[in-house]
Amino acid sequence: MRGAEQQISWRDIESRIQYGYYTEDAPALRSLAGLIAADESHDRLHGYYAALLDWRQAQLVAQGASRGGSAADLAQHCVDEADALLAAQADFADALALRAACLATPLSAHNATLSAHRARKDIARALQSAPHDPRALLIDGMSDYQLSASGDGNRDRGLTKLRQAVAAFEAERAGIERLPGWGAAEAYLYLARDLLDHADPVGARDALEHALLLAPEYAQARRLMAKIVAG
Repeated sequence: MRGAEQQISWRDIESRIQYGYYTEDAPALRSLAGLIAADESHDRLHGYYAALLDWRQAQLVAQGASRGGSAADLAQHCVDEADALLAAQADFADALALRAACLATPLSAHNATLSAHRARKDIARALQSAPHDPRALLIDGMSDYQLSASGDGNRDRGLTKLRQAVAAFEAERAGIERLPGWGAAEAYLYLARDLLDHADPVGARDALEHALLLAPEYAQARRLMAKIVAG
């Protein structure tokens, strides 16, 4: 029974992290840190969700949606949490993907090349361990999309990967609900962005409609949809 209670608790934590990120509610995200820290189980999901929370906060700061702390410090905290988790379970594909996401979070140019290289290695290991893991596929596609401006990524390659991620999320959603389970709405958002970059506003709008069906409160998706509708 204790295991079931923990699973329900972590599902609630994931939902609250995601909602805070979608609504860009930085104070709500900060309030979850103490709740996660108070957990005494210290199982792998404890470290995983501590890292996910750090990443979501880092993203909001990097995107200009929050002034709560330094994006670089938050991303590094995420990496540290993932490091500890992976020291105990090196083949945890979702943790490898999450560490890669934190390493690839858009920050300053300081040691960005090294971070990008480490992120690529983590993504490769995650996909080797779990080739159809939707979050690993998402982070792989996101990395190509985000890093394309610096020359290390490729938005054409990213488009293919994001399509694969969307398909993997649809397959996951058709099966047994699992943890971690976040990411489908983000996959559709990044697919929409890449489709817009490829001059396909119709495809982008369709992808955004899927994102908003999954997460109606997703502020980034709402803004992008408004931009497309306005022409």
